[in-house]
Amino acid sequence: MDQSELKKCIGPQSRRQFIKIGTAGLGGMLLNNLHSARAQEKTLGKQTPDTQVIFIWLPGGPPHMETYDMKPDAPSEYKGEFKPVRSTVPGLDVCELLPLHAQTAKRFSIIRSIAHNFSDHGGGHKKFLTGRDPVSPVGFVNDYPMVGSMFAKVRENFIAKIPNYIAGMDGGRQGIDTFSFGSAYLDRSSHPFMVPGDPSTPTFKIQNLGIEEKKLVQVKERMDLLTSIDGNNTSPEMKAIRARAIQLLSDDTTQVAFDLNKEPDSVRQKYGMHTYGQRCLLARRLVEAGSSFVTMVLESPNMPGKQWPKGVLYNWDSHAVNGHIFDDARWRFPMYDQAITSLINDLYDRGLDKKVLLIVTGEFGRTPRISYSVGTQTGVKQPGRDHWPQAMSVLVSGGGLKMGQIVGSTNQKGEHPKDRPLSPNDLWATMFNHLGVDYKNIAFNDHSGRPMPLLTGGDPISELI
Repeated sequence: MDQSELKKCIGPQSRRQFIKIGTAGLGGMLLNNLHSARAQEKTLGKQTPDTQVIFIWLPGGPPHMETYDMKPDAPSEYKGEFKPVRSTVPGLDVCELLPLHAQTAKRFSIIRSIAHNFSDHGGGHKKFLTGRDPVSPVGFVNDYPMVGSMFAKVRENFIAKIPNYIAGMDGGRQGIDTFSFGSAYLDRSSHPFMVPGDPSTPTFKIQNLGIEEKKLVQVKERMDLLTSIDGNNTSPEMKAIRARAIQLLSDDTTQVAFDLNKEPDSVRQKYGMHTYGQRCLLARRLVEAGSSFVTMVLESPNMPGKQWPKGVLYNWDSHAVNGHIFDDARWRFPMYDQAITSLINDLYDRGLDKKVLLIVTGEFGRTPRISYSVGTQTGVKQPGRDHWPQAMSVLVSGGGLKMGQIVGSTNQKGEHPKDRPLSPNDLWATMFNHLGVDYKNIAFNDHSGRPMPLLTGGDPISELI
């Protein structure tokens, strides 16, 4: 990748402005939980599996050789500045900047051999999150549904007092195409309820939830009027959506679930009073409240009241021109370490480790060989790593899976899988297996009416089952 390309690479970007009323509005939230009366009839008498997912997305691509796949014996131009430390699991060494991971290793497993062939952020997002080769290797608008939307569609009949599919991210990053979270040929009912903002700040507030009693009465009257005007032309789906709207607006369960002030201060401090920590704590609260699929995007490494040092990156896109990869790690990794391990331990300590599967990953890894460029922030020559989909590391925890192990390996320089090569689809097959979704025999029609299976391939990772 030449310098002109690097200067253009500023990480995942949105191609469409966020539609304030719609996807993130009450209508999107309602449709996500209740789309079709016919779907309810088809599943009548079938019990929804009591399983959930927390999906932590690290956009930009975390460096596998600075986190979970270190190569201390590689040449100096590959191995980087940090040393591995032993964990509580023999052979599962992690970066010295992740000491809490080292203590918690028996409660997670690392997959080191997932790879694909799309090196652009857009192509990487689309490939990883949909399990299919995108039509274009660039851009973030999906040709196929993101796996979260697939699951939301499968479980559309599930009724809870909280949105069933939720995604949290930095303010201004809530466009459905920013991270290729789009549902493609599925309807917008399968979009997540967006939660933008920094939950570590005192001003954090969830929009589009709750309503004053006086306004609630007005809403009820208007819905009754609509029903009387429509008469028999009102579909069962629309009647159910309107009833669901009143229920959600008049019930404070959702507002309470999003209120981190309900947590003891000691718990909030354990996760860390920073963006990463509080977003991970929010994820735990949301699955406890009943949400089936919670995505949290860990991008900006904010710590309120503290200024980033020069060389720190906005997200995980650690090109040398963007930032100093090792200085960035010294700032970012301790927050990441605290947040992820607190979430893992909380899920286990609260008895959620069987029902909740945690997945932590980005769209790809970083080039094994370190590159150098003059940084746009620092003005000096500094180290970095570029895009590298041929090797990456993925953390999984809980879900009733076998923890405390390494699945697969890469070669001595961290360039490509050596043992047990896997694809993103194998990860998603493992996830769907946990969720009780028959991914091999469920299909949705695309825009042309052609049935499209959830996955075109992939098998549950046997070492984890």
